[in-house]
Amino acid sequence: MATNWRLNLHSRKRGAGLSALACALALGACATTGTATARDSDDEPRFAAMTEDEGPFASTYQRYPGRPTALVGATVYDGAGGVIEGGTVLFRDGEVVGVGGSDLSTEGYDVIDASGKFVTPGIIDIHSHLGDYPTPSVDAHSDGNEATSPVTSEVWAEHSVWPQDPGFTRAMANGGVTALQILPGSANLFGGRSVTLKNVPARTVQGMKFPGAPYGLKMACGENPKRVYGNRGRMPSTRMGNFATYRQTWYDAIEYANDEDAKRDLGKETLAGVLEGDILVHNHCYRADEMAQIMDMAKEVGYKVTAFHHAVEAYKIGDLLRENDVCSAIWADWYGFKMEAYDAITENAAFLQREGACVVIHSDDENDIQRLNQEAAKAQAAGLRVGIEISDATAIQWITLNPAKAMGIDAMTGSLEAGKMADVVLWNGDPLSVYSRPEKVWIDGALMFDMMDRSRRPVSDFELGQPGEGDVK
Repeated sequence: MATNWRLNLHSRKRGAGLSALACALALGACATTGTATARDSDDEPRFAAMTEDEGPFASTYQRYPGRPTALVGATVYDGAGGVIEGGTVLFRDGEVVGVGGSDLSTEGYDVIDASGKFVTPGIIDIHSHLGDYPTPSVDAHSDGNEATSPVTSEVWAEHSVWPQDPGFTRAMANGGVTALQILPGSANLFGGRSVTLKNVPARTVQGMKFPGAPYGLKMACGENPKRVYGNRGRMPSTRMGNFATYRQTWYDAIEYANDEDAKRDLGKETLAGVLEGDILVHNHCYRADEMAQIMDMAKEVGYKVTAFHHAVEAYKIGDLLRENDVCSAIWADWYGFKMEAYDAITENAAFLQREGACVVIHSDDENDIQRLNQEAAKAQAAGLRVGIEISDATAIQWITLNPAKAMGIDAMTGSLEAGKMADVVLWNGDPLSVYSRPEKVWIDGALMFDMMDRSRRPVSDFELGQPGEGDVK
C-alpha cells in the first residue's frame, strides 16, 4: 500500500541555492553572476534558482598539493577486513595507486620506511557536532539544534559550521580523522540535514564539504523530543506523540512531493529527497523496541533507515537490523546517563558483529573523536571477554569502511584500494593500542599532519596550544 501512495512521486529538483524571489530582489547581481537565467518564453519563469550541485552551498573543496608517496614495510589494515604484514601503500595525485607487498615498485615515489609501524585508511566519524558546537564552548557558539519546533527538516547543519573550531585539528592530530559527518542535535523529531566534511583547514564550510557526498537527514526518537516539547506543553509529550508527528509529517511530505504545483517548502523538500533516495536517514534512537517501530514506519512510508545512532540496545535486535540492512553507530561503553541508556552493554558491538549486522563506532563528542581507535579496541575487548573473537582488521573496519558505507561515500574513501582517495594514516604503533597515535596523516594524498614536523601541525586561531605545537614552548 505504501507503494501505491508513492506511484506519482516525481523528482522535484528545486535546488538549494537562491530562491526565485531572492534572485528577483537582487536582479542585478543574479544577471551578472549567472545565478539565475532569463527566459524568453512566457511559459517559463524568468528567473530560476540554482540546483544544489551548482548553487552557493555547493562544495568548493580542492585538495591540497601532495607528493607521490610510498609507505613500505608497515602492517597495513586496508579497512575492508584485510591485513598485510610488511606491506606497501602507494599513492599519488590524490589517489591510492596500489596496496600490496614488497614486490610493488616504488620508483618515482618518495619512500617512507614504515617498518614496525601501521597504516590504516583515514578514520571516519559518522556522528559529530564539531563546528556546530565548537570550542570555546560558550552559549554564543551553541548552534547545533534549532529547538524551536519538533519538525525542523528545513535547516542544514552546514549553515552553523564554524571552520575555525579547534576540534577539527585535534581530531586529525590525535585521532587520524580525515572525514566526518556533522549532524544537527537530537531535540527534534526531524532535526535537519547533515553535512559530510573533509577534515582540512578552510576559510568556509564549502571549502571542507566532501565532494559528491550525499546529504543526510537527522531524526530522533525517544526521550529527547518528548521531553523538550512536552515540557513546553505541546506535542509530542509521549512516545505515541512522537510517532503520530512522524507519520503525519511524512504523509504531508508525500503529498508535497506528488504536487507539481506546490509552493516551494524547504523542509518538505528535504523529506522528498529522502523518499526519492537521495538523502540518507540517520536516526538517533536508543531502545530496541523503538528502532523496530521506526523500521516498520519506514516501510509504511517508503524510505530506508541508513543507520541508528547511539543504538545502545541494538544487540537485542541484531537479526532485524541485519535483515533491514541498517547500521548501528554506537559508543563502546557509554551507559546509564538517562533511562534509555540503562540497558546499554559493552558487548553491544560484539553481539551485532556476531549477528552479521553492520557496526560503526562513533563519537558524538569532541574528545571521543580524538580516540575512536581506542573506542573500537574497547568494544573489541568486551567481545573477547564473552568469547566473541573479533579480528583487529574488523575492528578497524568499524571506524573506516563501515561508516563510509553508511554515509554513502564508500566508493570514494574508507578503504585502501586503487582509485580511492588517498586518505591515509601512518600510526607510530598498533592503532588499537592506547599508547599509539598518528604519526602522519594524508588527506587526498596531501600530508596534512606530521607529528615530527612542527610546520605540519595545523593550528586553529582558537587553538589553546599544546607543548611543542605552534609557537608554544
